Amino acid sequence: MIVVTGTDTGIGKTVAAAALAWRLGAAYWKPVQAGIEDETDSETVARLAGVDVLPEAYRLTTPCSPHRAAEIDGVTIDPARLALPPGRVVIEGAGGALVPVTRELLFADLFARWRLPVAIVARTALGTISHSLLTIEALRTRGVPIAGMLFVGDEVADSQATICAIGKLRSLGRLPHLDPLTPETLREAAATLDLDGL
Repeated sequence: MIVVTGTDTGIGKTVAAAALAWRLGAAYWKPVQAGIEDETDSETVARLAGVDVLPEAYRLTTPCSPHRAAEIDGVTIDPARLALPPGRVVIEGAGGALVPVTRELLFADLFARWRLPVAIVARTALGTISHSLLTIEALRTRGVPIAGMLFVGDEVADSQATICAIGKLRSLGRLPHLDPLTPETLREAAATLDLDGL
């Protein structure tokens, strides 16, 4: 089992999770889906990776932080419903590591309870060094094991190497922006990732 978190929202975390699920032969689980306008993250992963997708514990309608989306929907998120499923699963958080699940629980706190290795997805664009190192620090402060960095975007070799060197983490590789984004282009890109030992 591995958890996927990001340094921010909208950086390609779901595509990265799909790539990991396909490469690892794992199912996929998004515990809390906030926003169900066009295609949910679970539907995206099912379409791209063709893996088993477990139902979300919570499906919230508003595309915002889960704690607020739940309040808008009149739903109370019970952390007990976010217990780990059985089997080999890639689990995707929402947004970044410090996004609130509830007003008392951050995703990083939930990851600490699960005690699973986390893959941090980071964009390669300007600002990624600080965002990545802050995410690493937030997870390490809570004792969360980190599997490595998975970059998304055009190659920026120095930034990628700097993050891994200062963060003392391995790189799991890089996924380019895929256009078109299809099962075939995803699998071709996923095949280049360094996932030995995961």
